[in-house]
Amino acid sequence: MEDIDLPTPDGAMDAKLFQPDGRGPWPAVIMMPDAGGMRPAFEHMARRLANEGYVVLVPNVFYREGHTAKLQLVGSFSDEAYRRRIFALIGTLTPERLRVDSTAELDFLANDPRVKGPKVGVVGYCMSGSIALRMAADHPAVIAAAASNHGGRLATDAPDSPHRRVGDVRGELYFGHADQDGSMPAEAIQQLEAALKQAGVRARSELYPGAKHGYAVEDSAAYDKQTAELHWQRLFDLFGRTLKA
Repeated sequence: MEDIDLPTPDGAMDAKLFQPDGRGPWPAVIMMPDAGGMRPAFEHMARRLANEGYVVLVPNVFYREGHTAKLQLVGSFSDEAYRRRIFALIGTLTPERLRVDSTAELDFLANDPRVKGPKVGVVGYCMSGSIALRMAADHPAVIAAAASNHGGRLATDAPDSPHRRVGDVRGELYFGHADQDGSMPAEAIQQLEAALKQAGVRARSELYPGAKHGYAVEDSAAYDKQTAELHWQRLFDLFGRTLKA
């Protein structure tokens, strides 16, 4: 693991970089953490993905508010003050800022000799599922595959709802949904799937019965090992097909 700082127009974005053992280059995947940010659970998940033969970049999406070490995002959503703080942080991530950040991340990977380009994958969890989708839409020539796991608010009535961007995507998309997820209820899943069908994008939208929001993240109270392992199978298949072919 390597700690790095990526230059952006808004300051230095701290991130962690993981790579397989041996000699590269290898295809790259950007792993977007959930609202709890970078922590041991995501380091372990990034290492697992790296062991499959990928350079994995895990950025601090809240870098404008502070370095990961200073943000101290440890807490529980049962705590009202913590919940307000997290939602305030999420609110800072406008589509325009996300485009700036994704450009910086992809520029870094394009210039790293360990990376076998030009295509890149991205995976998001919870609130970052929509970030992964927006990245695929903002960079259709580069993002070969994007995955969202228990992503929230992927389809809303808002003018800038993520699902409205699927027509800009040229890579392959995967969505894993928890069937007990207030942030992505059945009607929102249907709205997303209708947009995918209308756009004709290569995509799979899958509902995990009995799963709760957070099923794939190892330190989540909703973590479900069986469902999490299925999510890993889907990721390995998606990235193996689109980045290693």
